[in-house]
Amino acid sequence: MQNTLSTSVQFVGLGLHSGQPVRMTVMPAPADHGICFRRTDIDGLDSVVPARWDLVVASRLCTLLRNEDGVEVSTIEHLMAALAGCGIHNAVIALDGPEVPILDGSSVPFVEAFLAAGLEEQDAPVRAIRVLKPVEVTEGLATARLEPSDMLEIDFRIHFDDAAIGRQEKHLSLANGTFVRELCDSRTFCRQADVDAMRANGLALGGTLDNAVVFEGDKVLSPGGLRHSDEPVRHKMLDAMGDLYLAGGPILGRYTGVRAGHALTNRLLRCLFADPSAYAFVDCGPKTFGKLPGVGVVLADLPATV
Repeated sequence: MQNTLSTSVQFVGLGLHSGQPVRMTVMPAPADHGICFRRTDIDGLDSVVPARWDLVVASRLCTLLRNEDGVEVSTIEHLMAALAGCGIHNAVIALDGPEVPILDGSSVPFVEAFLAAGLEEQDAPVRAIRVLKPVEVTEGLATARLEPSDMLEIDFRIHFDDAAIGRQEKHLSLANGTFVRELCDSRTFCRQADVDAMRANGLALGGTLDNAVVFEGDKVLSPGGLRHSDEPVRHKMLDAMGDLYLAGGPILGRYTGVRAGHALTNRLLRCLFADPSAYAFVDCGPKTFGKLPGVGVVLADLPATV
């Protein structure tokens, strides 16, 4: 059965790129509504931006949606991952600015608030996207691939020259709350040189050591160090989870990312939906539903780092 929130949940925080405060409310929505954003600061234009793969436009460092009237919402990936990981299928997200607040740079503030608010079961089956055959996109050394599986699996590999990151890889089945237990608290990360370059170009003005893990060579500059020894690759998996949820429902397939980012994952979804023989929409029966992310997850599943 589909789920929505039992009650509205509010968040206040800085936009990562603007550095300006943003107020956001995640509200319940009826069955079959899906996920959409609504800009409360917009007048005279269509202020609703559906969370859909085909509305993603090119953007540095984050996932950005733009509707036909040019209204935008950016940095949506951590919130989308939290919605997917908690099994929330229908929601309206109202915000008074162009960015979702970055909060601590992970999904855990959203997950904690959603689970505390509770979910409401709706009288409609979950419609998932089943991958029927492999699809793959590449760009230089980066690759993103989807292939058939009975549940969502994510396999990710990264390689950075910085000794504190290096080579990392991880594979997880995202069934039954794995996202909440294993990934939701992993923060976005960058190198100090990247921070300096972004600031020089007017980007990441809201970025601090409190909402990102910053590396410099073999050092972790953020207070308290890492939440997981492989936190960077876990965060890449979190990002992929959020970007894949723009498919319009849970994906039943195995995603493999090698040095992949937001843009490549979106290209992968475009490749998938361009080939009608590569996917099918399916209503989830009890057996399939039991393998979806978020089924049965509770506050006690949150990691010890919270």
